[in-house]
Amino acid sequence: MIRLFKEKWFYIVLLLIALAVPFIMPNRYFFQVIITCCLFSIGALSMNLILGYTGQASLAHGAFFGIGAYGVAMLMQNLGWSFWIALPLSAMMTAFIGFLVGFLALRTRGAYFAITTLCLGEIVGLVISNWTEFTGGANGINGYGDPGAIPLPFIGQITFEGQTPKYYLILVFLLFTIFIMYRLVNSLKGLTFLACATNELLAEAVGINTFKTKLLSFVVSIFFVSMAGGLYAVLLGSISPGAASLGITFNFLLFVLLGGATTLVGPVLGSFVLPVLQENLAFLAEYQMIFFGALLVFVVIYAPKGFMGAITALRSRLHRKKVGA
Repeated sequence: MIRLFKEKWFYIVLLLIALAVPFIMPNRYFFQVIITCCLFSIGALSMNLILGYTGQASLAHGAFFGIGAYGVAMLMQNLGWSFWIALPLSAMMTAFIGFLVGFLALRTRGAYFAITTLCLGEIVGLVISNWTEFTGGANGINGYGDPGAIPLPFIGQITFEGQTPKYYLILVFLLFTIFIMYRLVNSLKGLTFLACATNELLAEAVGINTFKTKLLSFVVSIFFVSMAGGLYAVLLGSISPGAASLGITFNFLLFVLLGGATTLVGPVLGSFVLPVLQENLAFLAEYQMIFFGALLVFVVIYAPKGFMGAITALRSRLHRKKVGA
C-alpha cells in the first residue's frame, strides 16, 4: 500500500482534489465550468483514441456527440425511458452507426478520411436542424428531466438534482473512461493501434489487419463520445442543433492537440485549460479565435507534443541537471 502511494501519489492527490471540488468552488458559475470541462474530457479522450493512438483524423466527432445527446433526450422524452437505460442504449446505437460509417469511410486514408468524416458531420448537423418533426429543429428538445434516482438499501436513494450530484455523476463516467482507455491503450490491441498510427504499411506487412484495427478504434471512440453527448443532454436539461456542430469537433481536436496526443493526461489537461481560458477571455468576443489560433501555431512549432510533452521535456531536463550536479 505504501509503495503504491509512492508510485501513484500524484494521481491519488488529483483524485482527492476532484472529490473535494464541490466544497472548494468559489461560485456556481465557475463550478459549472468545471463540470463542463469534465464532460468534455470524455469526448477529448475518445478523440485521442482515434487521432492520437490510431492516427486517423475523424472530423465527425461533434456529429456523434450530438447523436448521443439527441438519442438520450428522445428516448427519455418520447418513450419515457429511464436515463440509466437510455444512455447505454443510445451509446450502443450510435456506435453501430459509427460501425456502418467506418466500414465505408475507413477504406479511404489520410486527408480523404478526414474529408469524408467532415462531410458526414455537416450532413448530420443539417438533418438535426431541419427534421423538425423528429428533432424539434432549431428549438431542439427540452423538458425530459434529470437522471432517475438510484435506490440504495438501508440508505435511501441518490438523486441527481442540482450541480453537485451531476458533477459526481460525470466524474464517475470520466474515471470510467480513463480506466477503460488506460487498459485498452496499454494492451496488445493498443500496440496495434499505435502500429497503424506509426506506419500502416509496415503494420500490414507484419500481419496486422489494419482495417479491422482502425474500425475497432473508431467504434470505441464513437461509443465514448456519444456517451459524453448523453451526459451533456441531462446536464443542460435541453438540447439544440449546436450540440452536433462542427465547432464541437474542433474543440475536441484542440483539446487533444494542445493538451498532448497519445497520452491520457494531455486531452484531460487540454479540456480544462482551454475552456477556462475561453471564460477569462470572453471580453474578446469573436477575436478569441485569433488568440487560440496563435496559441495553436505556437504549440505546433515549439511544443509539437502539446502541453504534456512540454511538461515531460521540462521534467527530464531538470532531472538531468540534478543528476549532473
